[in-house]
Amino acid sequence: MIELKNNDEIRKITESGKMVALVLKKLKEMARPGLVSLDLDDMARRMTKGFGARPAFLGYRGYSAAVCVSINSEVVHGFPTKKRIFKEGDIVSLDFGVEYGGYYADAALTVAIGKISRTAKKLMEATEASLYKGIEKAVVGLRLYDISAAVQKHAESCGFSVVRDFVGHGVGRKLHEDPMIPNYGRAGTGLPLENGMVLAIEPMINEKGYEVKVLDDDWTVVSVDGGLSAHFEHTVAITESGPKILTL
Repeated sequence: MIELKNNDEIRKITESGKMVALVLKKLKEMARPGLVSLDLDDMARRMTKGFGARPAFLGYRGYSAAVCVSINSEVVHGFPTKKRIFKEGDIVSLDFGVEYGGYYADAALTVAIGKISRTAKKLMEATEASLYKGIEKAVVGLRLYDISAAVQKHAESCGFSVVRDFVGHGVGRKLHEDPMIPNYGRAGTGLPLENGMVLAIEPMINEKGYEVKVLDDDWTVVSVDGGLSAHFEHTVAITESGPKILTL
């Protein structure tokens, strides 16, 4: 069941989305060589509390942090800890969500720690660009997999692989809603896109192969071949006037 949102609900999701954007902006500014990853989680919690909101991930299905911090070959759902310290050349994916007034928003970005390799820079740029290629297809009258195909086409044209096992999703009244949004698919297929859909579109793109596995902590997802991975995400409303990004 796809839950369409009215204008008032989209306004409320946008309020949550602005908080997500402010937190991620601050975390990106903090990320540097020598930083203890747990410091980002502490900041995310403090800022969210200051907004009068709640970190959406904290306690979700037992997840123990407010922000997912995934380093290098980690794709998603990595944990921030005192022992994980950023090093020059790392790339770090930060995934964060907020619940405010009963409405959720979710976004992610990947940041460079100091000077990174050309491959890492190209991967980050391709992943972010593939997100916006997908958003361009979030249009009333197109199909869900038009978004998916646009992401896949751009990522693969840059020589990278699209993760299959983890996908985007609807968002708004809950953190995860229908529909699931793969980052691969055949254009012109899938359910019709309608005014009032709110989607978390989130390419997860690997440097090498697309195969991933979950580590023994039951959360952290890594590339099987050890290649780098990048992750970008926005919460997007489909409206009659075109896609509206709610997490800017």
